[in-house]
Amino acid sequence: MAGVSELEPLIETFDAAAGYLDWAAFGPLSPAVRAEMNADAALLGTGRRAGIDLVASRVDEARDLVATVLRCAVDEVVLQPSTTHGLTHTMQGLTGDVLVSAQEFPALRVTARRAQDARGLLTVREIDPPDGIVTVDAVAEALTDDVTAVAVSLVDFRTGALADLPGLRELIGDRLLIVDAVQAFGVVDVDWAAADVVCGNGYKWLRAGRGTGFARFSDRARERIEPVLSGISGMQGDAATTGFPPPLPTAGAYSIAPSDPLAASRLAVAVRDVVDAGIPAVAAELRARAQDVMNLADRYGVPVLTPRDRHAGIVTLLPDPQDAAPLAAALANHGVTVTARGATIRVSPHIGTGADSLQLLGDALAQVATTRVVVIDAPTGELDLGALES
Repeated sequence: MAGVSELEPLIETFDAAAGYLDWAAFGPLSPAVRAEMNADAALLGTGRRAGIDLVASRVDEARDLVATVLRCAVDEVVLQPSTTHGLTHTMQGLTGDVLVSAQEFPALRVTARRAQDARGLLTVREIDPPDGIVTVDAVAEALTDDVTAVAVSLVDFRTGALADLPGLRELIGDRLLIVDAVQAFGVVDVDWAAADVVCGNGYKWLRAGRGTGFARFSDRARERIEPVLSGISGMQGDAATTGFPPPLPTAGAYSIAPSDPLAASRLAVAVRDVVDAGIPAVAAELRARAQDVMNLADRYGVPVLTPRDRHAGIVTLLPDPQDAAPLAAALANHGVTVTARGATIRVSPHIGTGADSLQLLGDALAQVATTRVVVIDAPTGELDLGALES
């Protein structure tokens, strides 16, 4: 497969148990992240100023690497404890009307509503497009002069649908475009410059663990989003400064307290890994793994909700009602870890997902297919498991 040889060093670092297909929920920590975390923890245990300062420098290192991926100035990036923290800073400081999908992940939907209720300066306008997939057309239908911002997940957590960021940017003009990037950062090749605010976290696809959040606030975003929640780390001056110092002129204004250097260390290692491998190559390989899952679903007659033409690593299956419970049970019995939510089953492979994991998935799907009463048509896609032995 094209690009696999270049990615092989990164692929070889995946050591999660066979059958783990739930990277959209949590990414088991990479060996490099675990090693760096232990090394930095040891430095913090020495009590030596040099070691403490070295670990503290990881904060700037992580910010610089995130800025490299986003292709923005480093002073536009601030580390956060989570994606939701960054979005909370964003929503609390917004005014006007913000468009958000009624089926969006709560990190966007709920933080917007909380801001509306808390300050009364923001109005949440919900849209409800088919399958909850935010499209340019769906936003266009709801766009009015009162709308000052549009908030969207680049990759929808339920369906895996990939939003058209350039299309949304062109449509909304000078309005702010706020993006939840947690399901996309580091594994989707996109022009991040289309967004004014990008919030993400490293605990899923980057394999960096929780606490590794970040946010980017463009110049335009900082002009329009008041740093309402700015704390000691977001103010000009230091702890000895008296009075009420103004917020920083940089993205650092959108922070409450100093960043955790151990979390920054994990984030830095994880981002460096995908940057070194090449994000376009990672994105292409991830789409190929997702296609493998789709091919297996097609082979065994399980409908796929995820758009075939715009997706990243998430593949959401929508089995017939009578098959949903048996399929969930079969997956568990075969040692396949996925997310079952309502009538859907979300399968999320990664670039390190190998033939053994896909074989377990195929066995579970086959088991359910053999008990199905209806006749299954010929498969629409073929999967060569042998090609994945590497």
